[in-house]
Amino acid sequence: MTLKQTLRLPKFSNQGFTLVELLVGMVVSLLAMGAIYSTFLSQFKSYQVQEEFAAMQQNIRAAMFYMQREIRMAGCDPTGLAGAGITAASATSIHFTEDVWNGTAGGNPDGDVDDSNEDITYNLDDSDGDGVVDELDRNNQTVAQNIDALNFVYLDANGNTTATLADIRSVEITVVARISRGVVPMVNNNTYLNQRGTTILGPQNDNLSRRRLTAFIKCRNLGLN
Repeated sequence: MTLKQTLRLPKFSNQGFTLVELLVGMVVSLLAMGAIYSTFLSQFKSYQVQEEFAAMQQNIRAAMFYMQREIRMAGCDPTGLAGAGITAASATSIHFTEDVWNGTAGGNPDGDVDDSNEDITYNLDDSDGDGVVDELDRNNQTVAQNIDALNFVYLDANGNTTATLADIRSVEITVVARISRGVVPMVNNNTYLNQRGTTILGPQNDNLSRRRLTAFIKCRNLGLN
């Protein structure tokens, strides 16, 4: 055997890929990209849903926190001169006064309800002017958005419902909040009730998820005089 025969070089094909091979490769690549995109889209939608629900939870809890804290102090009148109390009470709004300070930092009650944060109204309003009443207002300032229902029930000392302002000793609040955009593919046709079984929001038949939150507030300063 000669040296030339021993060092014979391998032959390489210079024909490249066939059209069928290219098409098969493209199909496999498209399938892989489709699977990746589908997984990404599913994860993104899941993130959107979680983000919307978290925002709704925070929104409704913040709204209830503010109302509970201030309504509990309704009628606070340490000097006995301010005449503080619940001055207007309907199923969808409440107006009350409290003498809690004299307008200066660290100040004490001063016998009137003329200072800041002593004359308070909570109600639903259309603060942004979009034609939809869905914002919880405190003295015409937005506290929470995307609130579909706000309901108050007033109770006397025996736990019976009352429409007489002087007899109110506690307040039941029910709030219904919604997510800000439809990211859930199901139709929401639920009916929302207050703690007494009264309908406060009928079926909206949209794809917006909602949550109802209720609270019972004993007004510690009412009926002391």
